[in-house]
Amino acid sequence: MATRRTIARVEALAWVLIYGGLFAAVLGLVARDDASVLGLALIAAGAVAVAGGIALIWLRARMAEPMPAPPTAGPIDDVQQPSKGAP
Repeated sequence: MATRRTIARVEALAWVLIYGGLFAAVLGLVARDDASVLGLALIAAGAVAVAGGIALIWLRARMAEPMPAPPTAGPIDDVQQPSKGAP
């Protein structure tokens, strides 16, 4: 079972890869006319990053949700309240 922190990291990394990959692919499309090798490399790297992000979303969908933490006593519950007749 994954912890909440692990799940949050997987989700964040997935979206960074997707958006970063799309940005790299667009830069590759723009640079393709002037520097064809660089443009194709950026497009390929962007596509790989997007595929990795999609794979992480698939992985996150299959991760088990962490068990909720057991309820703990609050600060008011721990203190004994004085009775009304006590001074």
